[in-house]
Amino acid sequence: MNSAVGDDAAERRARQRFVAKRRGDICFWAMVNGERRPLNDLSLEGFSLPVSHDLDPGAEFRFVLQRESVPDRIEGHAKVVNQVGEGHARKAGCRFVELDEEGVARLKDWLIAHVLASATVRINERDAAAIVNGPSLI
Repeated sequence: MNSAVGDDAAERRARQRFVAKRRGDICFWAMVNGERRPLNDLSLEGFSLPVSHDLDPGAEFRFVLQRESVPDRIEGHAKVVNQVGEGHARKAGCRFVELDEEGVARLKDWLIAHVLASATVRINERDAAAIVNGPSLI
């Protein structure tokens, strides 16, 4: 297993985050502690999801990432590194602690497909891969 990210970069992701919605519908989910939860965003370094009682800062947990209406999955281990927002909009920012090489490759494929499907301008697969693999644009 490969460690996707070190603990020293807990404050901010270096890679681009992708909103986990397409045409207003959730398209990425995580199974955490037996519960299917919608993701707010997803990147090669981690994801965020709504805060819940079992996702306090520092909590580590196993997860299974899923795409809506697609049978493949990605399994790994993550850690809550921060919580942002207020009220119902609070998010838990989670970093991948463990994600095997197959999971990393599958995640890249998912994100490239997501960028291609969500783009408002014409781009090709090479452009989408550069966006996914490149640094955060914001």
